[in-house]
Parts: sequence; C-alpha cells; structure tokens
Amino acid sequence: MKRSVLACCFFLSFFFSFSQTSFPKSFIGHWEGTLHWYQAGKATPQKVKMQLIIQPTDSAKTYTWQIIYGDKGQDNRPYLLKPVDTVKGHWQIDERNGIILDQYFIGNRFTSAFTVQSTTIVDSYWREGNNLIAEFYGLTAKPVGTTGEGTDDSPKVDSYGTKSYQRAVMRRKK
Repeated sequence: MKRSVLACCFFLSFFFSFSQTSFPKSFIGHWEGTLHWYQAGKATPQKVKMQLIIQPTDSAKTYTWQIIYGDKGQDNRPYLLKPVDTVKGHWQIDERNGIILDQYFIGNRFTSAFTVQSTTIVDSYWREGNNLIAEFYGLTAKPVGTTGEGTDDSPKVDSYGTKSYQRAVMRRKK
C-alpha cells in the first residue's frame, strides 16, 4: 500500500511539473494564421490575419507576447509576458499601458477572463500538434437573466449573452 501511494505521488508530481514547465517554452516562436471572428446576428465570419510572437527577452523570465492583426500589421500589440507564480501557473500579460491581465496555465491551456467596458472576454491559447490555437469568447458583462429560487436545491443562476466567438489556428512561421 505504502509503495502504491509513493508511486502515485511520484507520477502526479512528475506529471504536474512537466505540464507546468512546457509553458511558455513550447509556445515560443512566430505563429501565423487566420482568425475567424463570428459575431451574433451575422451569418459569415470576418477573417483576419493573426500573428503571435513569443520570444524570450533580455530580462530574466520575461517574454514578448506580441499580437499582430491584419495583412500589413495594422493592429500591432507589443505586450510582455511575465511570471507571477509559475508553480501555480500564474502569469501576467502586461499591455504596457497600465493594463495588466492575469493569465493561468492550467490543463495545458493558457487562459484568462477579464471585462473591458461592457464585454467580458474569456481567452484560451493551447498547443495542438504543430499548431497553436487561440479562442476568444465575448460575453455580456451583465447578466441577461437570472433564474432559480435562491434555495439549496434551486440556487440563483445568472445567464450571460454571447456577443462573439473568435478562433485562430496558427502555425510556426519558417
């Protein structure tokens, strides 16, 4: 029994440390693809070229997190990726304008949720084979409805509207 518990603990610690150390190393590169932006009420998505450049900087443990949208790089966002508590998967994206977004690497996904003006954005980035996938959901910041009776059996539940969904499949640029 004691041996089984030790083996299980070893496996879990190995698995946990492996999953945490693969980020951001396995994400480093110049990624490029097409972002498909689906908006509520519109039948076809808007397609936009998207690039994500993740590179180590001169500063210890800090990386570039540069997002570029458009064919000619019309929308260039040169952010920085900084560690907060890598054991817990906590990182921050510093937009270099006073805005800092907390992000978490959990379950092999780099994800966050934040609200700007009247929209809550939930984003996720992950590796799938040779691809880097980015997904963004745009939700209403305020509930569109509340249901439930407020009891243990029927707690109050808020529902939020989905405004948009964006997805990009990117490959490393050679």
